[in-house]
Amino acid sequence: MPGPSFSAAELAQRFALQVQGDGAARVDGVGTLAKAGPQQLAFLANPKYRGQLASSGAGVVVMREDDAVGYSGTALLARDPYAAFAKMSALFEPRPLREAGIHPSAAIDATASIDPQAHVGPFVSIGARSRVEAGAIVGAGCVIGDDCVVGAGTELIARVTLVTRVRIGQRAVIHPGAVIGAAGFGLAMEAGRWLNVPQLGGVVIGDDCEIGANTTIDRGAIEDTVLEEDVRLDNQIQIGHNVFIGAHSAMAGCSAAAGSARIGRYCLIGGGAGVLGHLEICDKVVITAMSLVTSSIREPGEYSSGTPLMDNRSWRKNAARFKQLDAIARRLPGRRED
Repeated sequence: MPGPSFSAAELAQRFALQVQGDGAARVDGVGTLAKAGPQQLAFLANPKYRGQLASSGAGVVVMREDDAVGYSGTALLARDPYAAFAKMSALFEPRPLREAGIHPSAAIDATASIDPQAHVGPFVSIGARSRVEAGAIVGAGCVIGDDCVVGAGTELIARVTLVTRVRIGQRAVIHPGAVIGAAGFGLAMEAGRWLNVPQLGGVVIGDDCEIGANTTIDRGAIEDTVLEEDVRLDNQIQIGHNVFIGAHSAMAGCSAAAGSARIGRYCLIGGGAGVLGHLEICDKVVITAMSLVTSSIREPGEYSSGTPLMDNRSWRKNAARFKQLDAIARRLPGRRED
């Protein structure tokens, strides 16, 4: 069965773009600027790849108007080529058809509510008082515990676990292996032994969120762990109990936020970065990869920590010198003793 095919003019009309060149040029897939073929769509967003444009075999290229000056091929002109390319790429993404209904192998508690327009796949388990709304997809092997909600149009792709008291909004996507609503890491010490603090809250995930594979989000101790709308979490992220993440923020793979941290809206957290517990990060903050946030951030901007990569011998010398910085600083003229 042939896949989708669009002319440049059709794409331009659909996404409110301008065509430069042959509007009848057809594309049936996407590719990189360097490797795309004559029936593929590519994009130019980063100026450092401008040199690849002349030799590109792409049939249609999405680019800014300034970059298209002198270009002899077919271009779609966009203010933000990467965003436009992302929207158009979705047209060529194959998506499996999931018919409404419940697979015979699914185990569903008698008190659970499944909308007739939802899809519940094979070997799914759904607990007491949980609800799956219209158009939701619960893929193979998912486990939904008690008192959970899967909102309309949300997809749990496969092997997703909602432990208890998890409420997911509309159109969210949860990737395989994610565990949401497990007990938070709450401990109290008594007489030299640890006591577990009951985790009585839940998890609230807003509309249009995306949770990556094998990411874990703990439920709150008393109140809920909260992700506002359009939060995007990459794979293998740890979100501690009672963390709050503001709308439109994104965290890259292997990053973590410890319990009760608050992250504002439109924040970007780089891969492997960590946010310590009970800290606050204001809106529009960028934390670069592998950084550790050890104090609250009150002003928008880009923040980094750590030392740059160097050969091991140099690093060992510098590490030894780090220990001497305080003594050196104390010898500086005008230095006030603490």
